Amino acid sequence: MARVRLSGPAEVDLGNILATSLERWGAAGRTRYAALFAAAIRAIASRPTGPTTRARDELLPGIRSFHVRHVRGDQGVKAPVHVIYYRQSRSDLIEIVRVLHERMDPGRHLESGTASAR
Repeated sequence: MARVRLSGPAEVDLGNILATSLERWGAAGRTRYAALFAAAIRAIASRPTGPTTRARDELLPGIRSFHVRHVRGDQGVKAPVHVIYYRQSRSDLIEIVRVLHERMDPGRHLESGTASAR
C-alpha cells in the first residue's frame, strides 16, 4: 500500500468539510464523514488506478479522481458528495491534491492545489 500525503489545500478542504459536517449533523455526523474519508484514502492507497478511480488528464497530467460514494463500509453516510483528486508521484507515494464537492468545477480549483503538492 502506498503512503499518502495531503497538500496544504487538501488539508484545508478536509478541515472545512468536516467543520461543515459538524455544524449540520453534529459530532456523530462529523465522525461518520471523517471515517468515510479515511476509508476512501485507504482505498486510493491500496489501488490508485482501481476501477472506481478516473484518469483526469484533461485537468492536469497525472491527476486522478475518486468519488467517496465508492467507499463500501458501515460509516453510515447515505449520500456522500465529495471527490478526492490525487496523483501518484512515485510507486509508493500518493499526493492528495484537493477534496472538492461534486458540484464544484475541478478545473477552477486544481491549479492552486497542485502547485503546493509538487
